Amino acid sequence: MGAVKVTIRVYGRTQTLVLPPRSLELAAMSVPSPYAELLAAVPVSEKQVTVLGSDTHYWDYGHADAETTIVIAHGYRGEHHGLEPVIAQLAGLRLVSPDLPGFGESSPLPGRTHTIDDYAEWLTAFIEALGLTGTAVVLGHSFGSIVTAHAVAAGLPAPKLILINPISEPATSGPKAILTALTLLWYRAAMLLPERVGHAWLSNPGIVRFMSQSMVKTRRPGLRAWIHDQHRQYFSRFSDRRTVVEGFNASISRDVSMVASKISVPTLLIAAEQDPITTVAAQERTVRLFPNATLVVLPAVGHLIHYEKPQDAARAIVDFLGSGTVVGAAG
Repeated sequence: MGAVKVTIRVYGRTQTLVLPPRSLELAAMSVPSPYAELLAAVPVSEKQVTVLGSDTHYWDYGHADAETTIVIAHGYRGEHHGLEPVIAQLAGLRLVSPDLPGFGESSPLPGRTHTIDDYAEWLTAFIEALGLTGTAVVLGHSFGSIVTAHAVAAGLPAPKLILINPISEPATSGPKAILTALTLLWYRAAMLLPERVGHAWLSNPGIVRFMSQSMVKTRRPGLRAWIHDQHRQYFSRFSDRRTVVEGFNASISRDVSMVASKISVPTLLIAAEQDPITTVAAQERTVRLFPNATLVVLPAVGHLIHYEKPQDAARAIVDFLGSGTVVGAAG
C-alpha cells in the first residue's frame, strides 16, 4: 500500500497529513538485545487470567517459591517487554509482569474508559486473582507509577511500593504544558479520522522514532539502536485507537504527588537526573509528601532508566527490599 494522504479540520484549522506505508518502517530488522544473555537465564512462563473482563496476559519470571514477589505495571503504550532489562539483572525474586488492559496481548476493559481509577481497580483485582494481595511488592514505571500509586493509596495492600521514573508533577502545567497540549491535539486528531487511518496515524513509525530519539540519552550506538528498535516493535501494540487515546487522557489527568500523602507503606522512587517529563526538583518535592519514602536519582539518564540503567535500578531495588541479588553487568 502507498502513502495515505488525509485532510482534516482540528479546531477550525485544516491540516493535510501524509502517512508513510507500513513497509517503510525505520530499522525494520530487529536489533540484538544487550541484555539477552542475562534474560535467557531467567525462568519465565506466559499465563492468562480474566480480570474485570480483560483477557489479561502476564509473564511470570523467576521462581514461584522466591521469598519476595514483585508485580509490575509498565508505562504508557508499553507492555511487559519494557521492564525485562531490569528483570534480567535480578536473581532470587519472583516478578510478575502483565500487559496492561488494551496494550500488548491484553484486551481492553469492557465498559470502561481506561481512567487511572479503572487501571488501579484492575491492578488490585489482578493481584487478588493471583492470590498475592498483601504479600506482593508493587512496582510501576512511568504511567505505571501513577497507576500503582493510586492503587496503593486507594487501599491495595502491599508491603512496599517501587516507582521508576515516577510521574510526579502535572503534565498540563509547567514547562511541559505546551508539549502536552500539542500531543493532546495529536491524539484528538486521530479520533476524527476513519478507524484504519486513525490507527495508522497513532502508530506512524516516523512519530514513534521521533519520540524515541527525544527520550534516549545514552551515547552508546548499539544501545541507542536497540532502544529505537524496542519502540518500533512494541510502542504501537495497542488494541484500538479509542483505548490508546483514553490511556493518554488518563496519563495527563493524574500524577504521583496527588496521592503521595495517602501512601504509608515504604516507598522507593528511582528518578533520573535528565528526565524530561519530571524534574529532579519535582521528585524532591514529591518524596517529602510520602510518610515513608526514599528517593534515588540516577545520573546521566532520562525517562528510559529501564533501558539505559537497568543494573543501577536493580541495585536500588535490591537495597530497598533487602532481598534478591543483582546478577551482573550487561552489554
